[in-house]
This record gives sequence, structure tokens and C-alpha cells, in this order.
Amino acid sequence: MTTATSPPSPDAPSKQLSRLLAVLGRIERLGNKLPHPFWLFGVLSVILALVSWLLSATGASALNPATGKTVGVHSLVSGEGLRMMISDAVTNYATFPPLGTILVVMLGVAVADRSGLLPAMLRAAVARVPARWLTFTLAFTAMVAHVASDAAYVVLVPLGAMAFRAVGRSPMLGAVVAFVSVSAGYDASPLVTPTDAILAGLTTAAAHTVDPSYVVNPLSNYFFSVASSVVLAVVVTVVTEKVIARRVAAMPEEPEPEDAPEAAGTEAGGLTLRPEERRGLRNAGLALLAYAALVVAAMAPAGSPLRGEGGSIVESPVLTGIAVVLAVAFLIVGAVYGRTVGTVTTGRDIPDQMAKGLREMAPILVLFFAISQFLAYFKWTGVGEVLAIRGAGLLKSAGITGPVAFLGVLLVCTVINLLVTSGSAQWALVSPVFVPMFMLLDIPPEVTQAVYRIADSCTNAATPMSAYFVMTLGVVQRYRRSAGIGTLLSLTLPLCLVMLAAWTLLFYAWWALGIPLGPGVPVR
Repeated sequence: MTTATSPPSPDAPSKQLSRLLAVLGRIERLGNKLPHPFWLFGVLSVILALVSWLLSATGASALNPATGKTVGVHSLVSGEGLRMMISDAVTNYATFPPLGTILVVMLGVAVADRSGLLPAMLRAAVARVPARWLTFTLAFTAMVAHVASDAAYVVLVPLGAMAFRAVGRSPMLGAVVAFVSVSAGYDASPLVTPTDAILAGLTTAAAHTVDPSYVVNPLSNYFFSVASSVVLAVVVTVVTEKVIARRVAAMPEEPEPEDAPEAAGTEAGGLTLRPEERRGLRNAGLALLAYAALVVAAMAPAGSPLRGEGGSIVESPVLTGIAVVLAVAFLIVGAVYGRTVGTVTTGRDIPDQMAKGLREMAPILVLFFAISQFLAYFKWTGVGEVLAIRGAGLLKSAGITGPVAFLGVLLVCTVINLLVTSGSAQWALVSPVFVPMFMLLDIPPEVTQAVYRIADSCTNAATPMSAYFVMTLGVVQRYRRSAGIGTLLSLTLPLCLVMLAAWTLLFYAWWALGIPLGPGVPVR
């Protein structure tokens, strides 16, 4: 007589996944011990002070091949260092490159968001889409949604679940597609986003270690970002339909909770747009076309003041001052939409919406203070420059070329991203070393930044350290009570790994073919 044993549940993780979950569990516990990024940069400043004192005492120095001058290390633990930290604190913050750019851009984005334009655009993008195109449409919409920064998670993840449910597919699958597309593809978009402005500002600050006149603008990776958004949307679609959908279908059936959200409706957050919202989107689109036509017409004359020296378009005020151009564009379309639907009724509503949008920026502004001081100290001590020169020398003597160096940055930053999920905080941490080091290897800062985009994005959806991972799990549990961290990881991890591989291959192909990364930005 044999004893019947129940077959393993399809939801039960395999041995490989169990090991991976154990590793992620350890990473989570380690990451939870890290302080808030604000205090993290405070701790790093203290460590920098001790390192600068030790290196200064030992006479550490390096010959800068770009200037021919010997660079030494200055100690923060000195009277001169103390005076600098106190007297330059306000200047360090006020002149921090990303600060002004992101504030200006967000003035316009806040109006577009608060008027209801951005949420309506996202809803319109996935409404009434044929079922066979829904996965790609949702994935690509997420790439566009990066213009709304973290608001994209809040709007699109529950919206993706409702969209899939509306066509008879698993809402859990829709939530995963939306989450992974927003998160693992965070630094790819067909539009210029606030993240582009932040990364460009941090890269500029890091490049000043070697060349004080170097400027990286928010459009520096635009061509690569557009192509990446399309490729990643295709990857998400293929992996979802070939692997993830089958994984979800194999899960044991479970009755949907009675309080699960409806598939569609006219209520806030539903897929159906009200007539005034459709009119608002149409009017906003016409306003955007008119604004773009006006800018193009103003730049058309050869002697236009909106052109750069010698009639250059690449070095024109429109591109170098793209933050202002974008802010005005968002403001115009947001105001037109708001006026149509009634969320903007008087002129006072617009500055009120700007103020509310900037209030949401407060956590970033607080973090920027700590980052700006750390980067100023890093530059003043000369530690970063000495490390970059020595590191570049080691790479050259070892015969390590661009492709191998790129892989090193990818691996290091991908691992760090599991713990430090803030893209700006991580780039502020590593850019002062990687950007100057690669510049001394004749690799432009824009190329290093493009490599970082990949490492900063793909593992976002595979770490419980992300607040939006937890938020997505909450959305998934509204449709499947038994879902846990392991359930969500088993659905996001395959997508993250394939996206990392595909995006890396895209970059290497881009670099090998010598395609410009952005307007006037050669890849090598």
C-alpha cells in the first residue's frame, strides 16, 4: 500500500529560487540596517574626512595627464577644511547643478500632474486597446510615464491590473507588467524626464574634476533612451507572454477577493475617460503642437537668437536651456487641459499647483543638501581626482579597454542598486570616481552615464528594498490574497534579468556602431 502524496504546488519555489530568495532575504536585512540616504551621506562625509587626513599625512598624490600638474590630497581635518565646510555650505547647495534644473522642470510638471493631464494620458493610453496589444501598450506607456517620476508607479500599477482584468486576463499579470516596465526600465523613455535633468547635473559636477568647463545636458542620452524604451517594451512583452503568463496560469486557482477593484468605470482611477477629459487631451495636444511649431519657427532663421554660435542648433539656448523649454511645455499643456476639465479655473490655480508640486519635492531637496556638501568635500579634498587618476592608470597598464570597463561599472552599480534604490543617491556616490576615471581613458561622461542608466534600472523590480516593490505587492494581494514577496519576485526576476541582458547588448551594439547618444553627443 502506497501513501498518496500531494504534488508540489505550482507556486512553490524551486530550489534555485529558494536559494535566490535566501540571498535576497540577507540583502534585505543588510539594506534595512543602512541609514536614510541623508544620514548615509553624512556618514560618508565623516569617512571622507578620515581618509583625506590619512592620505594627506602620507603625501598621496598623482600626476594629472590632462593638466600636467601634480594633484595632492587636502585634509578636511584641518583649519582650512573646517573653514571651507562652514563658509561654503550655502554656496555648495545653491550651485548644486541638479538643483535649479529639477526645480524649474518640476514647476511645469506639477501643473500637468495636478491638473489631471498626466493621469488622464496614462489612462487613455491603455483604454480600448485590443487584448493582443495590451502588454506592449502597457509596457511602452510605462516608458512614457517616466516623465511623471515616481507618480508613474502610483497611477500605472493599479491601472495595469484593471486594464488586464477588463480584457479577461489576470490583473496580477497586469500589475507586474506595469511595475517592471516603470521600475526596471526607469531610466529609459521616449520623452525627456526629470531624471534626465538630475543625472545630467550630477554627471556635470563629476566631470568638473577633470574639466571645469564640461557641461552634460539633459538630452545627452536622448537617442539611446528612446531606442531603449522601445527595446525594453518589446522584451517585457515577449518574456511576459512566453514565461510570466504561463507562470501565473500555473498558479493554483484562488477566488478573487470580494473587494477587488472593478475592471473599469468612470470613477477616478477607472479606465474610461469622461467626455471633458477627452476634450482636454485633444486641446492639450493641439497646444503642444502649436508650442513646438512656435519654437521651431523661432529657431528657423539663420541669425535667430535661439541658435548657438555660428548658427548651431546643438549648442543653441533651446537645448542648453532645455529645462526651461520643457517646463513651459508642461505648464502650457497642463493649463489648457485643466481649463477644459475645470481643474484650472483662475490664474491663481496655476501657481498654487506649482507650489503643491514643489512641496512633493521636499524629500529630494533635503537629500540634495547632504549630497551637495559631500560632493563639494570630495572635490575639495582631491581624493576623487587622485583615485580617478590612479584607477585610470591601473586600467591602462592592465590593458583594460572600454567594453571591459563598461562591464565593471555595470556589475558594481547593479549590486549597489539592490541596496541603494535611489538613482540620484547612487550616482552621486559613484559618479565622482567613475566619470573622471573614464574621462582620463578618453571615454566621455555621457557614455559613462548611459552605462549607469542600465545598472540603475534593471534590478529595481527585484529588491524588497524598494518602497514600490512593497506597494506593488499590496496591489497584487488585492487580487490574490496568498501572494507574498516570493510570489512577486518569481514574476519580476525573469523580466529583470532578461531586460538587463538585452539592454546591455543594446548598449554594446550602439557603442560598436558609433551611433550618437544624443544631439551632438558622440558615443566614442
